[in-house]
Amino acid sequence: MGERKGVNKYYPPDFDPAKHKSLDKYRGTHPLRERARKLHMGILIIRFEMPYNIWCGGCNSHIGMGVRYNAEKSKVGMYYTTPIYKFRMKCHLCDNHFEIKTDPQNHDYVIISGARRKEQRWDPKENEQIVPEDKASQKKLATDAMYKLEHGVDDKAKIKATIPSLRQIEQIQSQYKDDYMLNKLARQKFRGEKKSIKIAKDADNALLARSSLDIELVEENPEDVRLAGLMKYSITESYEEKQKQKREEIEARPLFQAKSPTTTATSPTDIKQLTNKDTSHALEIKKKLGIGSRTNSSPFSTATVAKRSNVNFGIVRKDKTMNDTNEKIHDKSASSLNSNDDDQCSDTVIQTKNALNCLISSYAESDSSGSDV
Repeated sequence: MGERKGVNKYYPPDFDPAKHKSLDKYRGTHPLRERARKLHMGILIIRFEMPYNIWCGGCNSHIGMGVRYNAEKSKVGMYYTTPIYKFRMKCHLCDNHFEIKTDPQNHDYVIISGARRKEQRWDPKENEQIVPEDKASQKKLATDAMYKLEHGVDDKAKIKATIPSLRQIEQIQSQYKDDYMLNKLARQKFRGEKKSIKIAKDADNALLARSSLDIELVEENPEDVRLAGLMKYSITESYEEKQKQKREEIEARPLFQAKSPTTTATSPTDIKQLTNKDTSHALEIKKKLGIGSRTNSSPFSTATVAKRSNVNFGIVRKDKTMNDTNEKIHDKSASSLNSNDDDQCSDTVIQTKNALNCLISSYAESDSSGSDV
């Protein structure tokens, strides 16, 4: 051991090969160094690996299989020609020492003191494992011919019973024989699933970004998709469409109309009242505009209108012809409304409004020609 670890071998001048034989004897050391410090007591320090799981008797801690310790190895007996060794070691978690020895008869290790074994053993026959023959059966097979024959018959029966299982194992192994193709199929399947998951995740992220949400979306349910297809939502109008609709309503509204007509005229009396209101409203507008009444300004008069001076002295002459004409129109519209049905009532109102518009326009023309005095 020392020579193996040495970088070089230095032989001092007083070294005598015939006397010292080796450098260890020259220095008075053992080749195993500190491992052989108890060799005179029959103890050798070795590196021992725990054969199974145990529980320490001092700290009751679990020590797993494979943990290594510096153990004191000593010979305690023989099993036929096989020596029995004992190993003493110290727990790394406490000051307790435990001892383990070999068991050549059962091919196992036995705990002598300081620890207890974690029981994880089972019967090989119940587990359908191969059970090795013991020494007695091996000796009997070698000496007893009849026992050997019976043992051979039993072995053949066991082989026949295990043939189906062997064929099944061979079939399973043949399925997984081509490792390259199996790996290729598995990777291809995983790539497809990964792409589909990525596409679904991107779609969910886009939906959350459009909706300004920060929630976790679940997978689509066919029942939810069907219910969503049956639902219908009304389309809301935009601000521009609403403004356009309001402008169209204002343009379609009549110019001379009552401010707050709360009810619709369905009877001739109601239509007559609305007509009187429209006429009075037109007269108020005429007065505000400064348009005077004239005798020859009626559109129904055939007489020629004489031109007068444009000088206005603040004197306005009342036109009786206009009042008579308006009363005739009112009487005519009322009589027609009493004689006609509801559909004709609306036509009469429209005709009356048109006649009033003609009157207002004729007054405006006559005023512009300077007929007022």
